[in-house]
Amino acid sequence: MQLRMLLRIPHGCFALAFSGLLAGAGVAPAAPVFDTVIRHGRIIDGTGNPAFFADVGIREGRIAAVGRITNEARLEIDARGLVVAPGFIDVHTHAEEIDELPLAENFLRMGVTTLVLGNCGTSTLDVGEFFHRLEATQVSPNVATLIGHGSVRSKVMGGSFMRPPTGAELEEMKGLVRRAMEQGAAGLSTGLIYLPGTFAKTDELIALAKVAAEYDGIYASHMRDEGREIFRSLDEVFRIAREAGIRAEISHIKLSGKSSWGQPEKVIAAIERARAEGLDITQDQYTYTASSTGISQLVPDAWREGGKLKEHLADPTEKVALVAEMKDRLKKGGRTDYSYAVIANYKHDPSLNGLSVADAAKRRRSSATVDDQIELILEIQGHGGATGIFHGISEPDLQAFLRHPNTMFASDSGVRKFQEGVPHPRGYGNNARVLARYVRELHLLRIEDAVRRMTSLPAATFHFKDRGTVREGGWADVVVFDPAAVQDRATFEEPHHYATGFAWVLVNGVPVVKSDQHTGARPGRMLLRDSR
Repeated sequence: MQLRMLLRIPHGCFALAFSGLLAGAGVAPAAPVFDTVIRHGRIIDGTGNPAFFADVGIREGRIAAVGRITNEARLEIDARGLVVAPGFIDVHTHAEEIDELPLAENFLRMGVTTLVLGNCGTSTLDVGEFFHRLEATQVSPNVATLIGHGSVRSKVMGGSFMRPPTGAELEEMKGLVRRAMEQGAAGLSTGLIYLPGTFAKTDELIALAKVAAEYDGIYASHMRDEGREIFRSLDEVFRIAREAGIRAEISHIKLSGKSSWGQPEKVIAAIERARAEGLDITQDQYTYTASSTGISQLVPDAWREGGKLKEHLADPTEKVALVAEMKDRLKKGGRTDYSYAVIANYKHDPSLNGLSVADAAKRRRSSATVDDQIELILEIQGHGGATGIFHGISEPDLQAFLRHPNTMFASDSGVRKFQEGVPHPRGYGNNARVLARYVRELHLLRIEDAVRRMTSLPAATFHFKDRGTVREGGWADVVVFDPAAVQDRATFEEPHHYATGFAWVLVNGVPVVKSDQHTGARPGRMLLRDSR
C-alpha cells in the first residue's frame, strides 16, 4: 500500500497494515481497508484528460484511492480490458414517476447514475415533500430536480393562461420558486412550447429566473421554437440569462423540421457570441433524429387553452378555422401530412401504438387524407391524448451539435415501464449510443471527451459537488464497461431493449448493475442544492 494512501487512514486503522503479522501470531486479521477495489482498469476520469491504468479503492460510498492498490477488499472487481469512468449524469429527464419505478432500470443499465427531473417547465411543486418521499421509498439512482415554471404558473393562474399574471399572482409565483429553491431545487425550467408556458412573456420569466439566481440556480429552457424561429428563441434565452444574472442551459438543442435544417453552425455561433459576452450558456442533446412529446402539440395552443378544445370543436365555424390552421402549420413546416408523427402510447386504443398518424388514420378511418389524419388527432385528444415520436431532425445537424465541446448528452426520457407502449428508444439507449455509434463506429468523438460530456461537464454545470470525476474524495458513482462491446439495443420499431456492455454500475459505492443486470439495490441519494 502506498504511503499517501496510508496517511489517509484514520489513526485507529493503522493496525490494518500489520494484519498479516497479526494473523501469523494467531490474531484474527483486521477487516479490509476498502469496501470495493476495481483493479487493472483503464481509467477515464471524466475531465477529458487521456485515459490511464490504475486501481480504484472505494470506502463508505466514496473513492478513497486511485493508483496501485495492494490491499484486499470485501468486493474485488477485475476491470482488465474495461473502462472505468464516472457514472453518467442525465441533466434532462422526465423521471417524475421514479417513486413508482424506483429501480429506474432503463437508466442504470446504460450507465446513468444521476437524474435531473423537473425539465420543460413541469415538476413537483413541493420539492421538500418529494425528496422525503423518495428517501422513504429508496431509489437506485441519485436524484435532483428543477422547479418547473409551467407547474408554478398552472398552480397560481388556474386555467386562464392567455394573459400576463397580475402583480399578486407574480408574487405568488416567485414565492413558489423561492420555496422550491430553499428546499433544494437545482434551478428553474421552462417549456415554452407547452401550455401554460407558451403564453408567458419574457419579463415574467426574468422575474422568476432572478429568484432562482439568488440561490445560484440554473435556468434550463425548452425554448419557444426549435425550427424557423430558433434565433429569436435563443435571443430570449440570452436576455433572460443576462438580465436575471443566471446560468442557462438550452434543453435538447436541435433544428426541427426540414425547412430549418442546415444551420447548426449559425446556432453554435450565436451561442458562442453570447458566451463571449460573458453569459454562461451550455446545451444538452439526445442522439436521435426524432423528438418525443404529446400528440397534443399538433393542435395549436390557443385552441387547447383552458381545456376548451371540445367547445371549439362543437362550433362548426371554429372547427373549420382550427383545421385550416393545422394545415397551414404543416405547409410552413415543409410537410404535406402527419406521416412524420408516430403514436407512441395511446391508452384508449393501444392497437395504434407504433403507427404513424397517417397509417393510424387509414386503419381507424379507412382513409389517410390530411383531413382524416386531423380528425384522428382531434379524436385522440378527446380520449385523453397520447405520446408521440416526431421524425424531423437531420443527422448532419445532430452531428454538428454533438461535436461542440459544451454539448451534454441527455435522454429527455422518463422511467420506462418495460414493454409498455412504443416509446422513443432514447430512454433505453442514449448514453450507450454515444459510446457505440459516435465514438466507436464513426469516430466523431474521443472516448475521453464523450465521457466528459456525460460526467464532469454536467456536474460542473448543475453544481453537483464531488460528482462527475474519478478522484479521491469524490462520491463513488462509477461505471465499468467494455468499449468494444457497449451497445444501444433499442430501436424505434422495438424500443424495449436495455443497453449492453456494462459490467458494473455503482451508485455511491453500491453495485446496482452487474453483468448487464440490475442488482435490485437502491442506494441513490437526493442531491439537494445546499449539499452540492
